Amino acid sequence: MCLAIPGEIVEIMPDRPVAKVDVTGVRRAVNIALLDGERLAAGDWVLIHVGFAMSKIDENEARATLALLEGLGEAYDDEIDALRESRID
Repeated sequence: MCLAIPGEIVEIMPDRPVAKVDVTGVRRAVNIALLDGERLAAGDWVLIHVGFAMSKIDENEARATLALLEGLGEAYDDEIDALRESRID
């Protein structure tokens, strides 16, 4: 199962469409090119799927989604494990 997971932007790379994003303590680089034209900054939340930020969401929606996903148990754990093992430079 592939899930879209909320993550909080920690830093936006100045020279390319990539942001460092924190997802429940796991930090990864995420491609933000699909959100071209969207004003993004550290502290903003995005919905991430297969290494791409798909949409900007508000913090309340992000936290509610994380709580729901955590309730999925194994599927959520598998997705977080895959995120830990992934790397986008």
